[in-house]
Amino acid sequence: MAKIITMPRLSDTMTEGVVAKWLKKVGDKINEGDILAEIETDKATMEFESFNSGTLLHIGIQEGESAPVDSLLAIIGSEGEDITPLLHLGKPSSIEPKVNTTIVEDKKEVNSTINQTVTTTLPKGVVVVTMPRLSDTMIDGTVATWLKKVGDTVNEGEILAEIETDKATMEFESFNSGTLLFIGVNEGETAPVDSVLAIIGPTGTDITGIAENYKNGGSTSTVKEVVRTEISNEKSENSLQIITDGKRIFISPLAKKIAEEKGINISQVKGSGENGRIVKSDIEKFTTSPQVFTPNVVEEQTATNYQQPAMVKPFIPAGEIFTEEIKNSQMRKIIAKRLSESIFTAPHFYLTIEIMMDEAMKSRIVINTMPDTKVSFNDMVIKSCAMALKKHPKVNSQWREDATIINHHVNIGVAVAVEDGLVVPVLRFTDQLSLSQIGANVKDLALRAKNKKLQPSEMDGSTFTVSNLGMFGITEFTSIINQPNSAILSVGAIAEKPIVRNGQIVVGNTMKVTLACDHRTVDGATGAQFLQTLKLYLENPVTMLA
Repeated sequence: MAKIITMPRLSDTMTEGVVAKWLKKVGDKINEGDILAEIETDKATMEFESFNSGTLLHIGIQEGESAPVDSLLAIIGSEGEDITPLLHLGKPSSIEPKVNTTIVEDKKEVNSTINQTVTTTLPKGVVVVTMPRLSDTMIDGTVATWLKKVGDTVNEGEILAEIETDKATMEFESFNSGTLLFIGVNEGETAPVDSVLAIIGPTGTDITGIAENYKNGGSTSTVKEVVRTEISNEKSENSLQIITDGKRIFISPLAKKIAEEKGINISQVKGSGENGRIVKSDIEKFTTSPQVFTPNVVEEQTATNYQQPAMVKPFIPAGEIFTEEIKNSQMRKIIAKRLSESIFTAPHFYLTIEIMMDEAMKSRIVINTMPDTKVSFNDMVIKSCAMALKKHPKVNSQWREDATIINHHVNIGVAVAVEDGLVVPVLRFTDQLSLSQIGANVKDLALRAKNKKLQPSEMDGSTFTVSNLGMFGITEFTSIINQPNSAILSVGAIAEKPIVRNGQIVVGNTMKVTLACDHRTVDGATGAQFLQTLKLYLENPVTMLA
């Protein structure tokens, strides 16, 4: 049984991908979960995981080559299987079939399926929009909100809907113009990636049978087909053309609107779209650089956790049994799945240490006297962790069945509480950031996490995690490791208490931190040595400058 693998959409703005490296070659055995290749998107180079098992029979895109999303990437099947019909299906044309998760019994079945699908042609100008893969781990998506309704005019660059993934709720931008003729997934409903999300086309077009035929074709025993209109240079003509200093600038209407709202000079923005076209993500990246952060955007104590407003409770008569059913969000489902996998697969053990914070408190007061600088205790903990991880790289590791991966770069994830659960945005190369840079980045990431504006790429790649509940008065707690990390640090509140110093009882300020370790990669002595180094840095902040 052969299965066609297509170029995935690994980000919301991705229109094409580059195969940076193949980790498998034709003839290799593939297991579900194996990494097939490294795909370079418009945002990052990401590992692409196989969801199928078998033999790699064909590679459609060679290393270094680029191809549009949904192009034929590879074919996996039984060794020696004839894949000629599938190669024929993979050839591009002006009316292009998009084939995913194809399972073919034999040649005869392929031919009969092709005959069925060819008879269902798409009217001119009609485009089937499918549920996008907005993160590398996304399998299903939930429509949180439709911003357009059937009959509305849709322009390229406008936001069609807000899609809830396993990591965040993201705006889904239309890449086509026309009238919204059909909605395939209603608000609150969940559907697999590549399901029919909507149909866009000329007003009044008869689309009878299009969505139904797509669903029928999406079964596991036939070829799934989506017919799209020819992509040409007309797409760029739908963009706004602006002349600035004699230079023509292509920009989507949505990007232009956001730029105007933020007061951004678009001539300074580099476009990542076709022909240098400026899209929404380019404006967002431009506006979120560290140089333009506002230091006081978020209060210091809410940098990593947000207290939600109190909910209005329904009236419950005394003595009556009352229950309320709340539908689990996609984020909550994934949190439950990932944490269950972590606690049941990784043997956790916990180490707690108490740190004197008097010198850290004095240092913070001095640092915050500098203009436009506001550093929190959490920022100091993150910086100390980054430096301690460089001295104890075994803590900065991850477990694989065949090897332990030691990360010599430090990417610290910062746990942020949001309305639907918990997200972990990542500070990349944290050890290379100053305290003020860490503070500015954490504030920005936390604010955008609360507003559901984080990109999937901003939540991937952590090597260690910090979770802080000190602002809620929690003095000590344990956390579940954020896989594939080997450790997570739980940070409690700073408490004033009597301590013994030089044989005298005096008032001091202490903070308890607990390190949860994966015993497969981190031994007790290794974790203890890491905490000793962390304690040294926090009790003597000047040592972080050495």
